[in-house]
Amino acid sequence: MQTAGRTDRGMVRGINQDSIYVSASQVGPLPNLFLVADGMGGHNAGDFASRFLVEHLVEFLKGRPSGMPEIQALQEAVQAANQLLYEKAAEDIELSGMGTTLVAATYSEQVLYVANVGDSRLYVIGDEIRQITRDHSYVEEMVALGRMDRESDDYKRNKNIITRAVGTGRRVQVDFFETEIQEGETILLCSDGLSNMVEDSRIQKIVRNAPSLEAAARILIDKANANGGLDNISVVLAAPKGSGVRPC
Repeated sequence: MQTAGRTDRGMVRGINQDSIYVSASQVGPLPNLFLVADGMGGHNAGDFASRFLVEHLVEFLKGRPSGMPEIQALQEAVQAANQLLYEKAAEDIELSGMGTTLVAATYSEQVLYVANVGDSRLYVIGDEIRQITRDHSYVEEMVALGRMDRESDDYKRNKNIITRAVGTGRRVQVDFFETEIQEGETILLCSDGLSNMVEDSRIQKIVRNAPSLEAAARILIDKANANGGLDNISVVLAAPKGSGVRPC
């Protein structure tokens, strides 16, 4: 499996509140693990939240027994890390109100298992681009209710308002997905600093035409920054054996 991961502060933000994790090798019961977390909160709270979540989620998984089903392992790990993050925020006034998005994935025997909270996304990219996750955001809820159009000014103004985050309550509602990965497809996890700044069709072309995953990650971040870089940008790419992405 080929992998690549990059995170960037962007052109506007003073600090980077995103955190990523990339492991093509086994993490506890999971054969591999890919994470993107986009923190929120004043001062350095968002930065703390995303790093704390990634570190404790990975630590929890490493202690789980082999043979545990992928979705069960992800569910237990997210809930455990959420509880710790919530308690941390409750005991430190400077961290009060912090939270973080999460998109997590593991791949096994042509099946991709995905967990998400918030508006960080997972795409599967081949001859077309498929968004697997669904944003937990105010605007997407309004779109689902038929009260807002994705091309409207209201959508553009309010698309950063998320309705679900890790660490803001004692338990967190997590969405899970399973999808088959076909020959030649590439997995992309990203924060909204990419998806808000680069159109899906452009993302698909960059990933398909880049000479390597490392090059694709770099080009995607450069493109988001060229379009304004209004937020932190994180990209994680994974290509199972047989991917159409060419190695360096």
